[in-house]
Amino acid sequence: MRNRRFRSAFCLLLSLLLLLSGCNTVGQPAVSEPEPSAQAETSTESGEIIAQQHFAESDEVLYNPLMGFAAEADYPEAVGRNTLVYVDVLWREIEPEEGVYDFSAVDEQKQIARWKAEGKRAVLRFICDKPSEEEHMDIPEWLYEKTGDGTHYAYDETHKGYSPDYSNETLIAAHEKVIAALGAHFSGDDFVAFVELGSLGHWGEWHVNYESGIVRMPQAEIREQYVIPYLAAFPNAKILMRRPFQTAKVHGFGLYDDSAGNPEATEDWLDWIQNGGDYSQAEEEDALSAMPDQWKVAPVGGEFNSSLTFDEMLGDNLEQTLSLLRRSHTTFLGPKFPHALDEENGKGLEDGIAEVLKTMGYRQYISVATLYDRENGGSVLSLQWQNTGVAPMYWDWDVCLYYLDAQNQVLSRVSTEIALTEILPGETYTFSVPISSGQSPRDAAALCIGIEDPATGNPAVVFASQTEQIGKMTVLFRFS
Repeated sequence: MRNRRFRSAFCLLLSLLLLLSGCNTVGQPAVSEPEPSAQAETSTESGEIIAQQHFAESDEVLYNPLMGFAAEADYPEAVGRNTLVYVDVLWREIEPEEGVYDFSAVDEQKQIARWKAEGKRAVLRFICDKPSEEEHMDIPEWLYEKTGDGTHYAYDETHKGYSPDYSNETLIAAHEKVIAALGAHFSGDDFVAFVELGSLGHWGEWHVNYESGIVRMPQAEIREQYVIPYLAAFPNAKILMRRPFQTAKVHGFGLYDDSAGNPEATEDWLDWIQNGGDYSQAEEEDALSAMPDQWKVAPVGGEFNSSLTFDEMLGDNLEQTLSLLRRSHTTFLGPKFPHALDEENGKGLEDGIAEVLKTMGYRQYISVATLYDRENGGSVLSLQWQNTGVAPMYWDWDVCLYYLDAQNQVLSRVSTEIALTEILPGETYTFSVPISSGQSPRDAAALCIGIEDPATGNPAVVFASQTEQIGKMTVLFRFS
């Protein structure tokens, strides 16, 4: 059990504490009365308990920020209540002439202004080669004319396109500039939360079908030149790589698995993370590094694979799929995910989809809230806290306490020192807030807790505790 002390916060009015003294609950409990436990005794080592609430854990899907499904930004019906959108940007879309960057078409097509207004966050990927059924190129024409040493391919009827030679120095120099422009356009706010470091390979996945004659992926020294520009361009976003390359370990990147749900492919990916390995795409030994604990500090994303149907993954094999997500510590998946708008994409599998949503990301759960008088004077609010998800929250948003009046209006607010990034799954934490009797409002009717989105300054995260919710504030106590 881990203990953490907050800075002094505003607290209960002394007269209110005296009124409640000797009681084990405050007002009406938010859940059914708990069975007696050691924690519900009338006194503790620290002093006398004057009020306590126990909360059962909710089994509901929580559409919380920075986790869940990431729907394609140009598919609003699939976005729905999900808090993430997926934005892929093709090089040819934004640099029609050398050095001339135009994001207007991308912004319009991806409905960027709408998603910002609705408080969504984005998963961004820059792509130089996106296979399709038509012959085409995803780098600008002017760049092809200056390089032209890549491979036009058509290795089957649905995979056609152009793969550049990523070792070309002209390409590398132009890539550095376009990533800087991409960052300048998207890094002015916190809309882009996750950047899947694409750039290389089919779909930006750092692999090509070299068996069909496509130029192989370059060696580490050259690949690093595609990585470095992202660091300056996206200083506030979480950057993820498709494989656990040494550079991912050095820079503290997260990882993404675009074969989620496929047991064979994901087992290989998990083995890379656990043990490292070779990178056959570049015929390079020991290019992958063991990063088994990286999920504790950097996110894991990806999307569902295309080789299996959702019927297979979310039907009879649902438990296998959930196990893979737990072992991967997955925070988000998209753009391929089961949005249930048609049979091909999960319609009829809503129960399985709900289980996937409940498995990914963080789930903040307060099981017990206690108010007690300390023997040496003053009072304390103690919170027993768990993260019952599979990953931490990777941003330290403000955790705040709120006192409300009888009309549920906020009378006062205090920011605590809870570090959400340090609340890992599988552990129980106890946080204690010192209370000073002279600082709280006289008309308090409820004490709530909330996690604030810095973009709005408002509570934005729903706790997995079964109790009254006022907006996105979670009620700990209602006072008589």
